[in-house]
Amino acid sequence: MQFVHYDLGQLSQGQIVEVTLSIAANVRLVDPTNFNLYRSGSSSKYHGGYTDRTPYRVQVPASGHWHLVIDLGGRSGTLRSSVQILSS
Repeated sequence: MQFVHYDLGQLSQGQIVEVTLSIAANVRLVDPTNFNLYRSGSSSKYHGGYTDRTPYRVQVPASGHWHLVIDLGGRSGTLRSSVQILSS
């Protein structure tokens, strides 16, 4: 499974993760436990989803350590992305 991973570190509840994408993709904001589940191919819980909008924004639901995972869901293509953390 190919994906782009951003380790966002500690974020506060209410902060906004803004993702700029070159093509439509799945954008998943996950905690460390769910990131490990995702990497292993298991079912995981996440915030976000498929989007063809850019920039795409997802709000941090709780303070803690967060990861952002971007994938094409098995589709082919070249993905370029960038991430910015905005204040709430």
